[in-house]
Amino acid sequence: MKHFLGCCFFYLVLPGLIFMVTGLDVATAPGDIIIGGLFPIHESVNVTQTSNGTEIRVCNRYVFTRLVQSLIMVQAVEEVNKRHELGNLTLGYYIQDSCSDVTTALKNSQNFMKRDPPPVVAVVGDYYSEISIAVTRQLHLKYIPQISYGATFGLLSDKVRFPSFMRTVPEDDHQARAIVEILHHHNWNWVGVLTTDSTYGHYIVERLQKHAANKNICFAFISYFPDHLSHDPLQESIRAAVKTITENPNVTVIVSFARPHHMMYLFEHLQGRGREKVWLASDIWSESMNVLKNPKLNEIGNVLGTTLKSGNSTRMKQYLKELDNAKNRILMSSIYPYAVFSIELAVRAIVQAVSDLCINRDCKTSQRLEPVEVRQALRKATFYLDGKNYTFDDKGDLNLGYDVVLWRQTSPNFLLSFSTFSFTSSNYFILISVVSRCSSTCRPGYRKQSAQGQPVCCYECHKCPPDYFSNTSGVYQTKVLTLVAYRKTVFLYWSDIYHHVLQAFTALGALLTIIVWIIFLVRWKTPVVRASVGPICIILLFSLLTTFVSVILFGGKPNTKQCQAQQVLFGFSFTLCVSCILVKSFKIILAFEFDPTVKRTLEKLYKPYIIIAVCMAGQLVICALWLSLKSPKTRWVLLNKKDERLLICYENSSPAFGAMLVYIGVLALICFAVAFKGRNLPQCYNDAKFITFAMLIYFICWIIFGPVYVSVKGRYLPAVEMVVILISAYGILFCQFFVKCYIILFKQEENTVAAFRQNVRNFSLNEAWDQHKPTTGLPCGWGLNPRVLPLSYVARQ
Repeated sequence: MKHFLGCCFFYLVLPGLIFMVTGLDVATAPGDIIIGGLFPIHESVNVTQTSNGTEIRVCNRYVFTRLVQSLIMVQAVEEVNKRHELGNLTLGYYIQDSCSDVTTALKNSQNFMKRDPPPVVAVVGDYYSEISIAVTRQLHLKYIPQISYGATFGLLSDKVRFPSFMRTVPEDDHQARAIVEILHHHNWNWVGVLTTDSTYGHYIVERLQKHAANKNICFAFISYFPDHLSHDPLQESIRAAVKTITENPNVTVIVSFARPHHMMYLFEHLQGRGREKVWLASDIWSESMNVLKNPKLNEIGNVLGTTLKSGNSTRMKQYLKELDNAKNRILMSSIYPYAVFSIELAVRAIVQAVSDLCINRDCKTSQRLEPVEVRQALRKATFYLDGKNYTFDDKGDLNLGYDVVLWRQTSPNFLLSFSTFSFTSSNYFILISVVSRCSSTCRPGYRKQSAQGQPVCCYECHKCPPDYFSNTSGVYQTKVLTLVAYRKTVFLYWSDIYHHVLQAFTALGALLTIIVWIIFLVRWKTPVVRASVGPICIILLFSLLTTFVSVILFGGKPNTKQCQAQQVLFGFSFTLCVSCILVKSFKIILAFEFDPTVKRTLEKLYKPYIIIAVCMAGQLVICALWLSLKSPKTRWVLLNKKDERLLICYENSSPAFGAMLVYIGVLALICFAVAFKGRNLPQCYNDAKFITFAMLIYFICWIIFGPVYVSVKGRYLPAVEMVVILISAYGILFCQFFVKCYIILFKQEENTVAAFRQNVRNFSLNEAWDQHKPTTGLPCGWGLNPRVLPLSYVARQ
């Protein structure tokens, strides 16, 4: 016997479908656990009063799609029983018709609260938010949980006000965001809105306005339709909406949160006047075939909408095929995949909650379930559908996102089909030519000026004043022209004589650095090289060479990559340079430290390559933050000459640029302090004296650089930094290496171990005499045996 329970229900409602019998509003099936169902199978109610004042409410106008949705629940229940998912327990249902009316829904849902035993432990439905708001308050009197498959009103997420409400769809704030993204993507900023005059309608408009304001999207009008279906008020509001739409020709995109029958009447009244419109449908009617009656799709325009995530409808289609009935073809065409998904999820959640509760108790006889227990279990349940896990969030919601649906004509008879795809798909780019704006985009050379008393989307185009130009369309503030023929672009040209001079000094400095490098490598084992901390000097020469190379990047026409590279390369190279000098300063002081205790402590801390690495790491952090947050870039500057504009590299972050220079300055200050302490060391160990001079030159240059750099304007601004870098690099090169190279090349008699011994002996005797100390009082035989320090020191290099 095929689907007995489903057939029973089907044949109960079928007479009403065919003969418009209105008294059939309930379908039941027995079971140990009963779940309720509330579906808007009818779409309106006729209210009449008898002679004695009694009100009679009669539901009318069947909706095939809602009938199918109630059958989805029937099929899901039967599937659970067929698979014995609850063991020896059977699942039954008690389904009511809400008739799309709050009063009728409240009256019929009272039956859920009267059933005992077994009680209704949970209710699936209703589809509409305003009905769900009223019903869940009533059900909560008995703590009966309600799981809606379509009510998206955001207020229902408030668990203080609606503790028994849950849903398998996202709340409307997410849909408002999605619709605004569609509008923004197509540059539609002047749109109309249609919605119901209900709590839900006002809420969704408020959310839409909030998100639209962030994207500079304005609403030309908002039209409300009555939530109830009384004929006269509805027709009046439809006529008013048609008048508003036709009086706003610039509004070619209309967002609608109305119900399907609202849109059906609206399209009938428009009579082809909506051909050029884009109708952006909410999930309420984005897949409703009832909307198109007499009008054809080509008379309406384009319908684009959001729809809830869809599920696998194969099981439901097979179920309807096996209902041996002539009407199943109509029902098959009324299956909405999103409804299959949402309703099946609701049933799966209830089944899982019951299973969790009944795993260790006898729910069939002695320990029957109470609705309040099921409500608590639903909040914790992890339920499954088509191989995926789902769970309600702390608001009782399932936010699974949205798809985009586009209506299409599939034949000359205008049969309707829906193409569903993800929001990021390019399928709906066919609408890219549609324009919906209050004002036309201002052409280059014109600026926007808000029209008095109008929204921000409505403006007038005014020509830019002299010497100003807008280089892009639709700007409010007139910007300096970036692409115009009569303004000459200036920068530090490669052909400029000043640039030639600076590049000549740059090339000379790089050449001298390479020559010194070669001299040191050739005379590697001589005392002068060894006493200069040879390996560190090689690194120092490399850093100087890189510093000279960085100067090249400051000339020519700037681009973003060049602007970033010039500052970073200089910062790294000069930090490495000062770090090497710092290591040399510590080494020299360490070699001539008299106090044995201090000397041992310093020897433990002295790790030259680690010191250099730590110093470089600090600069690396500064430059990395600079490049990642606000990196240097090119910038146009309007000069006093009306026919010129300057292209320069702009640091973009003065604090980052300053931090890079200050960091180098701090290292240089430490070098200066350490070197100054050793300024009176032996003549052959005179690095400390020359380091002091080099750091003084560095400080003087960069102290002068600040005010000069701020005051200089024009294309020679980069030359200021180039000059300062060159002077600093030359100062270190001269002070650190030229005297040594002179001794190596022309004073070879002083580049011997004997000469170094004699120099140290003289220094030691002079120090002892000046301090009135006997020579034998110096530590480690200092002065008596001049071999001790210099030989050991030089040998270690």
